[in-house]
Amino acid sequence: MIQQQYPSQLLERAVQEFAKLPGIGRKTALRLVLHLLRQDADDVAQFADAVGRLMEEVRYCHVCHNISDSDTCPICSDPRRDSSTVCVVENIQDVMAVENTQQFNGLYHVLGGVISPMDGIGPSDLEIDSLVNRVAAGGIKEVILALGSTMEGDTTCFYIFRKLAPYTDVKLSIIARGISVGDELEYTDEVTLGRSILNRTPFEGK
Repeated sequence: MIQQQYPSQLLERAVQEFAKLPGIGRKTALRLVLHLLRQDADDVAQFADAVGRLMEEVRYCHVCHNISDSDTCPICSDPRRDSSTVCVVENIQDVMAVENTQQFNGLYHVLGGVISPMDGIGPSDLEIDSLVNRVAAGGIKEVILALGSTMEGDTTCFYIFRKLAPYTDVKLSIIARGISVGDELEYTDEVTLGRSILNRTPFEGK
């Protein structure tokens, strides 16, 4: 394959950096960089400042591990939320997906992934122990497992089920299988996901 030649090393470097983003090839990266070059300097400066501040100042909620501007995210600190119900999700995009359904008023717990031995991801790489600690601290009546209906998602659900088994006073449920097998939460339409939250069923560890 012939390597594309660029008239500027600065342009080439910028294209290389944009091409590192997921789903962005070199052609798309070049189009984005050329678009930035056509913008006002102030607009580009604001773009660069937003990315820079994101990397320097973004935090993770010490309770649920969601992205936040402070030590505790707005969801966990909202007194109107039902703190007795915790929805366990794989990633931050899933929090946004569930929130967009407007069908859930509890709190969240972001695992940061799912158990996947093929990818070298084990239970210790995820925020499972912190979930167990939240349950052990008391006050939680229900844990909803809202993971994708994949083999890795099911494996993670079963592992969490085993870890939470000693806490018999806590209801463990799983979202209804309105989501197709193999689907990821963030790509599920809001109506289907909302109904899956409302029609959740007890998780029996089978």
